[in-house]
Amino acid sequence: MSESELAINGGPPAKRKPFPDWPVYDDRELAAVTGVIKSRQWWRGNGSNVSEFEREFATYHGAGHALAVANGTQALELALMGMDIGRGDEVIVPASTFISTATAVLCVNAVPVLVDVDPETYCLDPKKVEAAITPRTRAILPVHMAGHLADMDELLDIARRHGLVILQDAAHAQGAEWKGRRIGALPANAIFSFQAFKLMTAGEGGLITSDDAEFIERCFLYGNCGRPKTDRTYQHTLLGSNCRMSELHASVLRVQLTRLDEQIERRRRNAVLLDRLLGEVPGLVPQGRDPRVTRNPHYMYMFRYDDAAFDGLPRQQLVDMLIAEGIPAFIAYLAIHRTPVFRDRTFGPRWRADDPLLPDYSHVSCPVAEDISDHVVWLHHRVLLGDEADVVELVDAIKKIRLHTQRVFA
Repeated sequence: MSESELAINGGPPAKRKPFPDWPVYDDRELAAVTGVIKSRQWWRGNGSNVSEFEREFATYHGAGHALAVANGTQALELALMGMDIGRGDEVIVPASTFISTATAVLCVNAVPVLVDVDPETYCLDPKKVEAAITPRTRAILPVHMAGHLADMDELLDIARRHGLVILQDAAHAQGAEWKGRRIGALPANAIFSFQAFKLMTAGEGGLITSDDAEFIERCFLYGNCGRPKTDRTYQHTLLGSNCRMSELHASVLRVQLTRLDEQIERRRRNAVLLDRLLGEVPGLVPQGRDPRVTRNPHYMYMFRYDDAAFDGLPRQQLVDMLIAEGIPAFIAYLAIHRTPVFRDRTFGPRWRADDPLLPDYSHVSCPVAEDISDHVVWLHHRVLLGDEADVVELVDAIKKIRLHTQRVFA
């Protein structure tokens, strides 16, 4: 079998040395979990790991306060409720994001207004935001896509001028910085996710940061069945749910946080090299970089794929071939309005499909988000956790596929 034969057809993979495993763990995580188990204090109500993790994460991100919860989607919902977003309020959401950003808005009975994104950074486009504001708009929910921060200067200015609040979806962006300031130090609440793919993980988990102690307390009540921390007589003060993080999750995340700086630096260094090498391959354009993002932790490595440079090879086939060559590759998220749940408005039981407050999402047009949905590929961030040889082999795999398509279709 030829060395140049595609792995998907039985040839040897171009990636000979495996990428680093994810998630990363060692004896520290094992000891942390063992310590919690032996303590028999597995619940945040009588343990200390959750509260310590909240303090450590807030300090690391420059925020005054933090609330750890069961997952990132619940962090979004609780934060929206804590900001008093509710029935009929409009929340501006990027049309290119993971679906939870938009469905969390629906789950608090508010209306997601889908707005297009910047064609370079793939983040919410401030120029399109201003045009989408109506008398019912209450909030802007920018997503820091793949760890690249949205234009926070412009978005904060728009919010101030129109009397709106901002909630940052930083699920991809632990450790990111805007003009030298960590996310928690920016004047806007933020949420984070610790799902299995994220930059630090306990399998699941979420967190809210803010400088507003009263806001964090409201979020706590909404996620603690409406029950205050000090209550011993079942005085439930508002309608809430149970979104608490366990002591086991927090113990793992406390260790994961200590790894973050070194991992970010490694990903940053390798991303610079990958930008340069991929930029030399016809048909591939890496996600753009705004220089005001002074620290990008690189949750994903994203690039636009032009199949014409690969003799018409469909993007899904490219992804399948990359996986066979040893590269963890994925197609981009569907544009939100193209997902069946939004296209068909199947939002029950919270919403009726004919509710007059809801727009007809099947008629939404966001050309940049749609182009990303059709043409962008992303790679798992562990491809950036290795060394220079890993990056070179990654690019060699792509070049191998391109050479094969030229031979087949020549």
